Amino acid sequence: MFSAVARIFRTPDLRRKIGFTLGIIALFRLGSFIPAPFVDFGNVQTCLNANQDTSGLYSLVNLFSGGALLKLSIFALGIMPYITASIIVQLLRVVIPRFETLYKEGQAGQAKLTQYTRYLTIALGVLQSTTLITVARSGALFGTTAVSQCTQLITDDSWYAIMLMVITMTAGTGLIMWMGELVTERGIGNGMSLLIFTSIAAQFPSSLWAVGQSQGIEILLVVIAIGLLIVAGVVFVEQSQRRIPVQYAKRMVGRRTYGGNNTYIPIKVNMAGVVPVIFASSLLYLPALIAQFNQPAAGKAPAPWVTWITNYLTKGDHPLYMLLYFLLIVGFTYFYVAITFNPEEVADNMKKYGGFIPGIRAGRPTAEYLDYVLTRVTLPGSFYLGIIALIPLVAFALIGASQNFMFGGTSILIIVGVGLETVKQIDSQLQQRHYEGLLR
Repeated sequence: MFSAVARIFRTPDLRRKIGFTLGIIALFRLGSFIPAPFVDFGNVQTCLNANQDTSGLYSLVNLFSGGALLKLSIFALGIMPYITASIIVQLLRVVIPRFETLYKEGQAGQAKLTQYTRYLTIALGVLQSTTLITVARSGALFGTTAVSQCTQLITDDSWYAIMLMVITMTAGTGLIMWMGELVTERGIGNGMSLLIFTSIAAQFPSSLWAVGQSQGIEILLVVIAIGLLIVAGVVFVEQSQRRIPVQYAKRMVGRRTYGGNNTYIPIKVNMAGVVPVIFASSLLYLPALIAQFNQPAAGKAPAPWVTWITNYLTKGDHPLYMLLYFLLIVGFTYFYVAITFNPEEVADNMKKYGGFIPGIRAGRPTAEYLDYVLTRVTLPGSFYLGIIALIPLVAFALIGASQNFMFGGTSILIIVGVGLETVKQIDSQLQQRHYEGLLR
C-alpha cells in the first residue's frame, strides 16, 4: 500500500493534479469559516454551542455545506444549489423534449444542459440565501432555544445590508461551482463530488468527539466498530451489479470483419445513488415547515392537525416517521431509476449495432427482459437505501446521537461512493503510466 502511494507522488503529472485538488479543497474549507457581512459571529457561535438539535432539511443542507450553513458564512449554501439544479435539469428531460434532444446530441448538447444548470444554480442560490437570511432574522434558524443571542444574528436589518448578504452568499455558491469544475478539469476525480466529500468528512472528528463526551468512551468504541461494519457493507453493495451478457453479430465492412465480441450490461444494485434519500428527506420536511408557519398566537391552542404533525412527523425517533421515511425512499428509488435507465432506448441501441442478449429476441422482448431484471434488482437496492438512511434515526432512539452518528444516511453513501470513484481514477492514471495500479 505504501509503495503504491509512493508511486503516486513519483509521477509528476499525477502529483501536480493531486496537489491542485488539495489546494482547492483547502480554499473551500477556509471559506466555510469566513462569516458573511453583517453577521454577528460571536452570537452564532453561542447558538451553535447551545443548540445542536438541527433536524429536517436544515441538517441536510448543513451536512453538504460542511457546517457552514449554521455559521452563516460566505459559503453557507455550499454545493446544495448545484445539486438541486442538476437533479431538476435531469428530471426535466422527461418533461421537456428539447432537453432530451440536447442530451442525445452528444458533447455539444450536454454542454448546453450544463450551462442551463449553472444559470439555475445561481437562481436557486438567490432564493435559498434570501430564505436563510429571513429565517436567521426571525430567530428560527436554530429552532426552539432559550438563548437570546439566536434572535440577534444579523447586526443590520436595512435593505442594502440584506441585499449585500444575498449577493455574497450567491457569489459564494458560484465560486464553489467554479472551483468544482476546475478540479474536474485540472485535478483528480469529480470536483463537485469531492467538495461534498470534503464537507461531510470535515464533520467526522467533531461528531465522534461529541459522542465520546456525551455517551462515554465505551459507546464511542461501539459506534466506531459499527461504523466500520457499515462501511464494509456499503462498499460491498455499491460494487455489486447484475451483469447481463450481450453478444454482437459479425458483419463485413469491405474486407474487414467487425463485431463478434461479447460484453455485458452492468445493472448496479444501487443505481439511484443517494438521490432518493435526499428526495425523501426534503418531502418529509414539508409537513413540519407548514406546521411551523401555522403556529397559533400566544395563549391559543394549536390546531389538531398541527399538533399531530408536531408529535409524529417532526421527531426522527417516532416509528411512524421511520416507516414513512423508509416507504418514501423505496418509492423514490423506483421513480429515479425509471427516469435514468430507459430499457427501450438500450434495446434500440443494441439492435442498431447488431447486439442481442442470448436467448432473447432483439427489440421489444429485449426491452421487456431488461425491465424485468431492473425491477427485481432495484427492490433489494431500495431496501438497502432505506436501511442505511434509518441508521442515524435508530441511533438517536437507542443512544441519543442522531446528529453525531455519521455512519449512516446520506453521509456514508457519499463518502464511500466518492472515495471508491476517486481511487479508481487514481488507479487508472497509474495504469496509463505502465504501473501496476493502486488496486490489486
